[in-house]
Amino acid sequence: MTPAIEIVKTAKINFHLHEYNHDPGADSYGKEAAIRLGIDSTRVFKTLVVALDGKNLAVGVLPVSTQLNLKLYAKAVGIKKVTMADRKVVERTTGYLLGGISPLGQKKRLTTIIDNCAKHFKTIYVSGGRRGLEIELSPDDLCLLTGGKFRVIGN
Repeated sequence: MTPAIEIVKTAKINFHLHEYNHDPGADSYGKEAAIRLGIDSTRVFKTLVVALDGKNLAVGVLPVSTQLNLKLYAKAVGIKKVTMADRKVVERTTGYLLGGISPLGQKKRLTTIIDNCAKHFKTIYVSGGRRGLEIELSPDDLCLLTGGKFRVIGN
């Protein structure tokens, strides 16, 4: 059981786990999840970590079918500029490996912005904390559990 699964179980929210056999050669973890689970890629959300400055990190959760807009993300958190965080720093800070980073159960709770389009769906899919594992839950529950905010961050 991953920390992400422990979080949703402890919260006693409605969720479903979906597993698939991860292909180590896949070029996009999120798109692989959508294809293997037979879900539209607009409902499968990736977790990206950005650097707000030299020390602070934050999380963006958005559909695998879109790209993170760094300018919109910066605006969402009220600063001028953000950059993508270093892979090793991301893994050390979250406790997850790339391709399995969940917005839930990270070692250090980070500011979380969820793309506003999530509210268009009854449920969305996010990483369950390892490659080949997705958690399906409502966007509102995800926002509550992460202490997140809904903003437009993708294009």
